[in-house]
Amino acid sequence: MKYFFPLIVCFLFGLETYAQEEAFLKEQGLDSLYKEDQFYFGVTYNLLGKQPKGVSQSGFSSGFHLGFIKDIPINKRRNSAIGVGLGVSANSFNQNLLINETPRGTLLSVLDRTEIDYTKNKFSSYMLEMPLEYRWRTSTAEEYKFWRVYTGVKLGYVFANETKFKGDPNNVSLKNSDIFNDFQYGLTMSAGYNTWNFYVYYALNPVFNSTAKLNGETLDMNAIKIGLMFYIL
Repeated sequence: MKYFFPLIVCFLFGLETYAQEEAFLKEQGLDSLYKEDQFYFGVTYNLLGKQPKGVSQSGFSSGFHLGFIKDIPINKRRNSAIGVGLGVSANSFNQNLLINETPRGTLLSVLDRTEIDYTKNKFSSYMLEMPLEYRWRTSTAEEYKFWRVYTGVKLGYVFANETKFKGDPNNVSLKNSDIFNDFQYGLTMSAGYNTWNFYVYYALNPVFNSTAKLNGETLDMNAIKIGLMFYIL
C-alpha cells in the first residue's frame, strides 16, 4: 500500500499534463487526435523472381497503384499506427514467355528471337488490393512534412488479366486466362520523407497457379515491385 498513493499522484499528474497539452493544442487550432488518413499513388518497375531457365524480361515493366489508407494510431504520441486500406493497381510484365490457347488448353513456351520475330510479348494483371501496415513516422499535430517507415502486407485479388503477343506468324491476344492466381499477397515497405517515398513489394506466392506449366514443370515465378509511393493527406 505504501506505493499506492504515489502511483495515484503520478497518474493524476499525468492526466492533468495530458489535459493541459490537449487544451493548448486546441487553443492553437490543432487537433490532438490527428490521424494520417492518406490517399496514395505509386509507380513501380516490375520484376519477375524465380524465373525458370530460358525466361527473361525485356523493356520496361510498369505498375500503377492508387488507393486510400485509414490510419489508426496506437500510442499517445500518435507516431505509431496501424493502416488499413483499399486500392487498385495495374501491372504489366514484358518477357519472353508466350501464353497461347490451343485445343489441348493453355500452352506456355519460351520465345527465341533467333527463330521467331516479335515486337511485343507481355502479360498484365488488374488487381483490387488491401494494404495492411504498421506505420511509424515523426509527424505531429502541426507538422505535415515528416519521415516515415511503413511495413506490412498487401492482399490482392486479380479481377482481370490479359496477354499480348505481336509477331510472326500471328498476333495473339487473350483475356482473363485461368492460369493466373486470383489471390496474390506479399510483403511491402515504404520509407521516405514527406511526399516522396521509396517502395518495395515482394510477393509470397506465384503469379501463376498450378495449372500453368512450362516443359511439364509448374512455374514458381513471383512478382517484385520497386518504385516510388506518394502520400497525400
